[in-house]
Amino acid sequence: MAVKTLEVRPLNGPPQFGAEIFNVDLDNLNDADFETIRNTLYNYHIVVLKNQDGVSPKAQYEITKRFDPNCEGSYGHGKTLDAKRSVLHPDLKTIPHQPQVQVIGNGYYDEYEGLKNFTLKHPHHKVFHKNAISEEDDLDFTRFYRWHIDAALYALNPPKVTSLMAVKVPAGRRQTLRYDDGTGEEMDVPLGTTAFVSGQNMYDILSEEDKEFVRGAKVEYAPHPYVWMSPAKSRSDGLGMISGGLELPLSELPPVDESQIKILPMCWKNPVTGKLALQVHPSAIKAVHKPNGEVITDLKEARDLVHRLQRPAISPQYVYAHDWVEGDFVLFNNQGVTHSVVGAFSPEERRLFRQCNMASSEGVMGADGKLY
Repeated sequence: MAVKTLEVRPLNGPPQFGAEIFNVDLDNLNDADFETIRNTLYNYHIVVLKNQDGVSPKAQYEITKRFDPNCEGSYGHGKTLDAKRSVLHPDLKTIPHQPQVQVIGNGYYDEYEGLKNFTLKHPHHKVFHKNAISEEDDLDFTRFYRWHIDAALYALNPPKVTSLMAVKVPAGRRQTLRYDDGTGEEMDVPLGTTAFVSGQNMYDILSEEDKEFVRGAKVEYAPHPYVWMSPAKSRSDGLGMISGGLELPLSELPPVDESQIKILPMCWKNPVTGKLALQVHPSAIKAVHKPNGEVITDLKEARDLVHRLQRPAISPQYVYAHDWVEGDFVLFNNQGVTHSVVGAFSPEERRLFRQCNMASSEGVMGADGKLY
């Protein structure tokens, strides 16, 4: 059989990021083809490999690990000590024979890759946002559930790359995504889309004064952040939490090792292009360390500052809402994009995806070229 050359096609913007690659054989991926995929990923941030039906969880794990060959291969969120209180707990099921790969989606399944008689539930904003869309509008309208980076943000380094494989995609209806933040902004989106924004663009559109600030500022994340934030509620745009004093006190968290708390730069440097991305997980922040050494410990002040810096870049013209097709295999630069689950499903609308990411073997690179 003739070996086909990879065909790279940049996605038609706006927004100006993302690319599709055709003719990829993930089960027989040579070094040259992998290097094409890697360079495309770090230049375009999202790579959609088309027509990958039948790719195994093992092959998904192997290509994801290939971006970070020295990583230990442990799931990017680790083994949460107190999983049932974590906001991530309901959303994931682990493939028994490939524990780095998780299953996400919606609906009941008799069997899939060793999992039996299980029900998946697509995250709905009404369980996480302070104010929800009304029941009568629920299936026609949706929101960004939670803008985030895939990362434990405590003890483990943020994964370099996440892969998503579309096994089953519900047919065709669309929803209107509302920001509900007073701006009147909204978007037409496919059901169950994954929304992405570029951290590089998030940095590039800042004022020169704000660019200077974020190049030198750091974010301190809460220990066990997904347990810590669990009683709190999110803003309606999905971009961080409302400060109502509901976060769990340290005494109610799993044991905390102070040396494992993450203080990460606001800007992360692309390993191929050297360009900077504003990369902050807004829901998990506990404090902001300013370039002059001062620390903003008032939670509302820290959150409001980060929201002001990030919010312009999630306006509709900057959002890539992927229209999933069964067999799409998406790799994204987890250290260069922020993304969100989107969508409100009826119980009979079935969706099944596989997700893989692994804690990085090294810290993230800041604007100063140092690893954190």
